[in-house]
Amino acid sequence: MSLQPKDGTHSGPSATSVLRIAHGDHFIAVQDRGEGEPVVLLHSGGFSARQWRKLGDALAPTHRVLAPDLLGYGASSRWPLGTPFHLDQDLAALEALLDTLAAPAHLVGHSYGGLLALKLALSRPRGVRSLALFEPVAFAVLDEPSDAEARASLRLARSDYCANAAGADDVWLGSFVDWWNGPGAWERLAEDARASFRAVGWKVFQEVLSIDADRTPRATFATISAPTLVLGGERTHPTERRVIEKLAAALSRAELKVLPEMGHMGPITHAAIVNDAIVAHIRASSGP
Repeated sequence: MSLQPKDGTHSGPSATSVLRIAHGDHFIAVQDRGEGEPVVLLHSGGFSARQWRKLGDALAPTHRVLAPDLLGYGASSRWPLGTPFHLDQDLAALEALLDTLAAPAHLVGHSYGGLLALKLALSRPRGVRSLALFEPVAFAVLDEPSDAEARASLRLARSDYCANAAGADDVWLGSFVDWWNGPGAWERLAEDARASFRAVGWKVFQEVLSIDADRTPRATFATISAPTLVLGGERTHPTERRVIEKLAAALSRAELKVLPEMGHMGPITHAAIVNDAIVAHIRASSGP
């Protein structure tokens, strides 16, 4: 794994350069702007660093903002159709990014990006200053008999992904989107949004397989000492609501906020509200 030089240079909060972090035959591209304590923004599966553009705008005047496209997304390497993937591969690239930073970073993550942020806090505890997590998919915290019903609802990884030459599988993608957002959500998406999901569908499916197989227990996450804001939407899936409640209860320095009128995609559908909460947490957790 290696770090390639940035394209461009910093000249203020609006100037953006790009880092490339190699991982085997692949690389992740990282948008880099602003100066100050670093903030790393980790997007949800199926999206890209563009998800956090407005949050980056709010933070860049006071912080160095690093927004990676995870493997298979945005400006990063495509993930080949049919090639197995495990979340540890994204994690390894992000560990390499943290290792280049001169100061501990604030980590922000949504869904799959939230799980990666938690994993980084475990593997690089000295490199993490704070965490802000919107509905991380840390399903292994559902580890008690009382969680049996919630775990039983997790069917996303239990069907095959039948890709065609373009990598599309509307049956699996439809079930994935509908699980998070309610029946009919896939069909209500605009065609260009469905096309974007199809283009990365195989990588999303592989992410879900590795999330489903993850067994990191609550007791392990409870060792995280960084101040943590756990966010969720009032209208999210009941299983994910239980995840964030149990996770927040396990972490010694966690605050749980359930935000009204939104579901799992709150960082996109209600960006201003979610971003305000994250900015306040980062500023409260920043050094003098």
